[in-house]
Amino acid sequence: MYSFSIIIPVKPGGYVAAIEHLKTIIPEDQPYEVMLAEGNAPSLQRNRAAREAAGDILYFLDDDSLIAPENFARCSAGMNDPLVAVVGGPSITPEHDTSLQRLFGAALSSVFGSGVVLNRYRSEGQIRETTDKELILCNLAVRRTVFIDLNGFNECLYPNEENEFLERVTSAGYTLLHDPSFSVYRSQRRSLKAFVRQIFGYGRGRGQQSLITSKYPVPSFIPLFFVIYLAIALAGVKYDLLLAPLVIYLTSALFSSIRIVIRSGRLFYLFLIGIYPLMHVANGLGILRGLLGGKPEQVCDSSILITKIKSFGENFLEKTRSELDYANVRSLSARR
Repeated sequence: MYSFSIIIPVKPGGYVAAIEHLKTIIPEDQPYEVMLAEGNAPSLQRNRAAREAAGDILYFLDDDSLIAPENFARCSAGMNDPLVAVVGGPSITPEHDTSLQRLFGAALSSVFGSGVVLNRYRSEGQIRETTDKELILCNLAVRRTVFIDLNGFNECLYPNEENEFLERVTSAGYTLLHDPSFSVYRSQRRSLKAFVRQIFGYGRGRGQQSLITSKYPVPSFIPLFFVIYLAIALAGVKYDLLLAPLVIYLTSALFSSIRIVIRSGRLFYLFLIGIYPLMHVANGLGILRGLLGGKPEQVCDSSILITKIKSFGENFLEKTRSELDYANVRSLSARR
């Protein structure tokens, strides 16, 4: 049986919704530890925690990732193949989210909204070999030996640090697996402003990743091309055919929205016709910002603190982050 080191980065004083959930769903015979990495540099936080981890498998979650009970068994089955270094699965929008949050989730999990990365947000198909396009860092399990041998995440990147790392994993000859049932539930952003900021950040990370790797895959840059096209079209260039792509785009957005309405039976998904353009423009502008900003520099954060909320062979601390402020958790940990 594989042992797991669950690594969760958290902002100083941040709430960790994943902790109470972990306490209730993990089988009693499963060996695992839980490590919180506090700081303001997630890539660096995850790397620091990984170096202190003792498990066979590093299981990276976000502080709000609520995992499915069978994830450990499914991951272990995938890792039985020695060439498999990574097992990942989707981040699914829970049904209890608000209508606006579910609207964001529908956009992310649709072909028109997310293109080739849509399977990061929906559970479809069978277990399969994959690429970084289907994997997401809030639900990613990696062999510790491979992670350490490849020097972990690039600490200059956030987000997209997992994409750059996964490319190195495949280049080293290892296999990535996508298991649609290896899932977590995560609520979407609560406001339109926060969602747009999130998508902009994804684009900025893509631009920075391209500068670091010198790889510029055309599909990833479609949102940037869309922004450039809109800028030209809205500048009033006198050419009727220039409007044709915009008409096609809006028609496709409408058909995608109607299809989701029919499939779900929920009329509010028609608002996707407005969410799609915001999403694509924000992502395109983020890519542009990442490219124009130049190669990112490595982040330094001497204040990062790693706390083991649960060690192997021990129970969780009697009180967890949901009951105490984070300073008190650190104090309890120090006294153990």
